[in-house]
Amino acid sequence: MIANDNPMTPSRTTVKIPTKGGDTIEAWLYRPAGQGPHPGIVLAHGLAGIKAGGLDAFAQRFAREGFTSIAFDYRNWGGSTGEPRDLVSVPRQCDDYRTIIDWMTTEPSIDTNQIFIWGTSFSGMHVVEIAASDRRIVGAIAQCPLVDGFAGVTMVPPARSLRLLAAGLRDQLGSLLGRPTRYLTASAPPGQMGLVSTDDAMAGLELIRPKDGTEWLNRVAARSVLGLSAHRPVRRAGAIQCPILVVVAETDTIAPVAPALKVAARAPHSELYRCKGGHYGPYEGGEDHEKVLALEVEFLHRHVLPGNTETSDE
Repeated sequence: MIANDNPMTPSRTTVKIPTKGGDTIEAWLYRPAGQGPHPGIVLAHGLAGIKAGGLDAFAQRFAREGFTSIAFDYRNWGGSTGEPRDLVSVPRQCDDYRTIIDWMTTEPSIDTNQIFIWGTSFSGMHVVEIAASDRRIVGAIAQCPLVDGFAGVTMVPPARSLRLLAAGLRDQLGSLLGRPTRYLTASAPPGQMGLVSTDDAMAGLELIRPKDGTEWLNRVAARSVLGLSAHRPVRRAGAIQCPILVVVAETDTIAPVAPALKVAARAPHSELYRCKGGHYGPYEGGEDHEKVLALEVEFLHRHVLPGNTETSDE
């Protein structure tokens, strides 16, 4: 089902995509000008983000450059269905990327031989995993990616890590007993209880807060923390056969830098850019947004087959 979404951005429509489990993924579809089929690119947000929290700037630009762009909310998040709300599951989120890719391969306006994936922060984990395992992907962009869950957990002070684990276990047990979901603040000031409690997190909070009135609660279901350390796609970087652009912030205090650099070193066809500022430097309003966006556009154009995009005059 496709419906007109915003008269001020006529190229954007809202798409409802069913999943095998019965839930529905809500996505924004951006169609470029000119006749297709066009190459496609799939975008999703980080750990507690939704598409309304900053993905539009990237998706709009990619569409103006001739790429059919689709930015989506994971199940349990944003406009997508699924209970409990605001639950993070790495396997389910990877499956949601694949569901969108499956949907794109059925669209006659999209060149199914030229599908790219894009992820930022936590979704960079999924991008690395999928790029290493899905041969339908012709290129990937991982922006300030968290690619080693274990390394990410070790960045959290031990005392707070134990409190997060205890909260997650209580929530998991409560779910088995039919109790309401317990939530953790996603981004919190240093010293306060939250999934990420750093100055970097607070600096980026307003950059990922939706500006269009979409409800966003800056929270995650507490059970989301359980098992995160087991997801380490950095170990599969050598299996990535498609080109991948890895954007790593100079002063990232949220996503460990060393594992991201390992992805760039191990992936056979990788490209690395060290962006200015912290974790949110590439976002609209961040220190290096324009440079990062220009580099991502150049990467996409360079790795698409000639003659398959029509760039706007903007």
